[in-house]
This record gives sequence, structure tokens and C-alpha cells, in this order.
Amino acid sequence: MNQELLDKLSVITDEEKSILASGDGNVAIDRALYYSPDGSGSSDEVDSARVLRNGRLIDMRPHVRFVHFPKHTHNYVEFIYMCSGSTRHIVDGQEIVLTEGNLLFLNQHATQEIYPAGEKDIAVNFMILPEFFDRVLPMMGAKPSALRDFIISCLIRKDMASNFLYFNIADILPIQNLMENLIWNMLNAGKNSRTINQATVGLLFLSLTNHSELIHVPANSYEQEITLKALSYIDDSYRTASLKSFAQAERADEYTISRIIKKETGHTFKELLQKTRLERACTLLARSNASIADIAISVGYDNTSFFHRLFRRVYDCSPRDYRLRSRG
Repeated sequence: MNQELLDKLSVITDEEKSILASGDGNVAIDRALYYSPDGSGSSDEVDSARVLRNGRLIDMRPHVRFVHFPKHTHNYVEFIYMCSGSTRHIVDGQEIVLTEGNLLFLNQHATQEIYPAGEKDIAVNFMILPEFFDRVLPMMGAKPSALRDFIISCLIRKDMASNFLYFNIADILPIQNLMENLIWNMLNAGKNSRTINQATVGLLFLSLTNHSELIHVPANSYEQEITLKALSYIDDSYRTASLKSFAQAERADEYTISRIIKKETGHTFKELLQKTRLERACTLLARSNASIADIAISVGYDNTSFFHRLFRRVYDCSPRDYRLRSRG
């Protein structure tokens, strides 16, 4: 890594000075820096309101060293880049040792425990709210990939058994350069920094997708693999998608597929498909002048009356009213 960046990231922070000053090997993290002060949310959930500066969709901070970080979750998406040295993590019960050039992605449902890092163990944590990916996801194209499925899971689904991915980019100079550019931009935020960060993350994810051999996917059960395939299928083929067609493609019966999806996501196939179709319809209502009937057909509803009833039930307004509201 660029030495100037490494020097900036290596500076002992005030939080770390306090930890070192305690002289107590059993010192704990300062919960006030990470957890909701009013007790809202889970007691072990790190709160985005505490770690992201006001109004930011993405923020970055060096990983705090010299202290054990107990088992926790996040109400945001996080990824960790190892700049030098190593750190030891327990993620969803699996031990992972990150070394220089490793990237670890965690969605909102991953549980993580981190063992104390030494002074030369330098990592950066990126904290991201899901809305940040609105412009990033389209840059990745429609081709299914483990990383694209992971990002979709951050946006539209509930807990899975495997809520993380990790990568080794130590020998891929272009991807290392993108990481350093992102870190540099966030340390030196200036004009258009949000757009630059979104574009850089999009290029990073696209580059990682092109190097699929770098991706270490946790051991997935058949149920998890089927669910990710179903989510990609719905996202790509929502106009014509059906549980029957998907089950036939997977050479499985509809009941089994339906049960798996409900178990893994908390929603039925029909509910996931409906959500995707209506989200696409909302985008078209807000951004195009197409007729409501044409929009209904384009997202998979040939019966316009049914589309109107469904839309009103979900959004508590008609498609026309939604269009007017979205345009102010």
C-alpha cells in the first residue's frame, strides 16, 4: 500500500490511546461509540447512527486496535480491507484470518467477533447504507455472480446462513489501486466526493466480479444456493418469472422450492416477485411518461385492473397518484 496512506491510517486514535492508557488486558470497547444510546434495536447491534457521520451513505474509519470486539451485528453493510498485518475474525461461527490485500464483505445480518489487533495490523472499515448501492448495482450488469447476489441480498432479503464473502486481491494491482483511490477520496473528501465514491465502488465491484477466482464463498447448503438462484432469476426475469418455471429449471418440485425460499427469506416466491415488479413499476412511473397500462404490462401484469388494485393495496395510493407525488 502507498506509504503516505499507510502512515495516515497508522496514527493512534484517541479511542486507541484510551485503551492503551487503561493498562488493563481486559479492557472493553466503549459501547457509547457504537451502540444506540436509547437502547433501540438489538443490544449487540452496532448502530449506523453512531458510526456514520450525519447524512453520509458511506463512511470509513480505521479498525480500532488493541481491544477485543465482542460478537455483534450491524444495521448497515460493512466491508473491511486489510492494509497491512493481519486480524482474526469469527464470522457466523467461522474463523477468518485477514492478511494484507484481503477484503471481507458483511451484510446486515452477519455476526462478527474480532480479536485484538496489534499496532502494525492496519485495516479500514467501510460502513455503507443500502441506499448507496442504487447507482452501484446497475454498473455490475445483469450477469449473475456471487457478489451481485450478495449486494441484492443486502437490499431485499432477510437473514441467510452465509452472510459474507471475502476476497484476496493482494496480487491484482488494478483492484488494489481502486481500493487505495477509495481510501484516498474518503480521507480527503472534496467536491463531488459522493459521486466519486459511488463510481469507485461500482468499478471495484465490477472488477471483483471479473476476477471470480478471487472470491471465497462460505460453504453454502443446497437451500442457500437455491435461494440465491431464485433471487437472481426474479431480478433478471421478473416480467415472465414463475415458480413453476424456476422449479423445472432446477429439476425440483414446486413445493420443495417454495418451502426453501420461505424458510431462507421469510417471504414466498410470489411475494418476492410481486415486490420486484412493483419496485420496477414505481421507477417507471417516476421516471418515464409511459402510460400506466403499458407500465403494468412491461413489469408482468397483463390485467391492468389487477395491477391497479395490487398497487393501491401495497402503496395506499393509485399509480397515477404515485406518479404525481414522485414528481412533486
